[in-house]
Amino acid sequence: MAHEELHLNLRNLNLEDYDQLQKLMDRVYDDIGGAWPKDTIKALVEQFPDGQICIEESGRLVAVALTVCVKYERFSNPHTYDDLILRNEKIWHNANGDSLYGLDVFIHPDYRGYRLGRRLYEARKELCRSMNLRAILAGGRIPNYFKYAEQYSPEEYIQRVDRKEVYDPILSFQLSNDFQVTRLLHKYLPEDEKSQGYATLLEWRNILYTPPSPVLSVKKTQVRLGAVQWQMREFTSVEAVLEQVEYFVDALSDYKSDFAIFPEFFNAPLMGLTDQMDQTRAIRFLAGFTQQFREEMSEMAVSYNINIITGSMPLIENDRVYNVSYLCHRDGRVDEQRKIHITPHERRDWVIEGGNSFEVFDTDAGRIAIMICYDIEFPELGRIAASKEVDVIMVPFWTDTKNGYLRVRQCAQARAIENECYVVITGSVGNLPKVENLDVQYAQSSVFSPSDFAFPHDAVMAETTPNTEMIMFSDMDLEKLKLVRNEGSVTNLKDRRVDMYELKTK
Repeated sequence: MAHEELHLNLRNLNLEDYDQLQKLMDRVYDDIGGAWPKDTIKALVEQFPDGQICIEESGRLVAVALTVCVKYERFSNPHTYDDLILRNEKIWHNANGDSLYGLDVFIHPDYRGYRLGRRLYEARKELCRSMNLRAILAGGRIPNYFKYAEQYSPEEYIQRVDRKEVYDPILSFQLSNDFQVTRLLHKYLPEDEKSQGYATLLEWRNILYTPPSPVLSVKKTQVRLGAVQWQMREFTSVEAVLEQVEYFVDALSDYKSDFAIFPEFFNAPLMGLTDQMDQTRAIRFLAGFTQQFREEMSEMAVSYNINIITGSMPLIENDRVYNVSYLCHRDGRVDEQRKIHITPHERRDWVIEGGNSFEVFDTDAGRIAIMICYDIEFPELGRIAASKEVDVIMVPFWTDTKNGYLRVRQCAQARAIENECYVVITGSVGNLPKVENLDVQYAQSSVFSPSDFAFPHDAVMAETTPNTEMIMFSDMDLEKLKLVRNEGSVTNLKDRRVDMYELKTK
């Protein structure tokens, strides 16, 4: 039949379809007993109607997928087909099961080549996701094995099918639909002479599965981020800076943001209150306010119910100066991340030293890492964060010229793609004529995503107007990260050649 003449309809099976189903099963399974009795199908349709899926073409049944619910712990271990069969040939269905079990998929021979099996598998996967089930399990026949039984053991046969050296009509199809072979089953269906009684235990894992837990302990998957593109201006006191900070925190909180992020050295205008002739002394003067900023911004995080990334500010410890960012959780906890890579300017003029530890932080709105400006230009940190399953990398930055800004921006985009996560950059704008080395700013704050169909076509979730003080919002779906990492057009993290290279930390 020409494809333009097809009129396909995907729907749930009902008992009125039995006569057609019987003829179809008898034709497809003439070698292993043919169709199941009507009572068997009746029980499946009544007990689990959503799991019985079919495709009809102009009213004719041409493809069917039959499914039950089972307990993962029971059927992810060795079993036989008879373990699914109750008395009177009824199929075991556990309404409290946490996984689907694929009993069967069969296609009318005249309709093979139209990828109807793929449609049924995708419908089954969607059912698994919608029911928040752990996995789809299936015992898969290997009907071409009898042709190779004298040459290969069942394990060798499976490996060769996986490498596409041998074709098996069932196993090759299942592997192409993202199922993994987890074990070899013996005497699964003894009457299956072509498979010589062997079968593969196959599994498709639902990466979006969330184990049952109390509602209040469930982590958010829809996260709203608010970023402040900060205007550098002259301030006469710490209180004046904190008043401006609170204004933005209040505004971002009003829009129900989960995070507020400020730029690197956003409180640098306070250096204008001291002598600019000695830059080392000026940065240490600024560091004298860091404890106050840390405490008051932490209080704001609690009061306004928002997690705050405090940009960055200098910290003196053991007479050494570090560039540090604080993560003020809205539950009152405070974490810190020191800038790892120090720019030549920071090292030369301010004698800032790099931190020696890099962390990924769990929050109530995802797992985040903080990379301060120059840090984002080193891919090793991003890879470490990815190995710890980071969701969002926060990048407070300060750049004076557009070329400096573009280094940050383009490296941030690269980190988002190669590590399959969101990356947020936020900087400051305006001029500080009275502050040496921070007299001009250039910034366009942005949120970047992986580059795939689930995200904007240019992988830019949101961005500000360049060089204008403003706030920016972006809603990030953390579930999409799970999908792109496992089922994306490309899967950068999975496809690394760890047989050739690896990242070692000291």
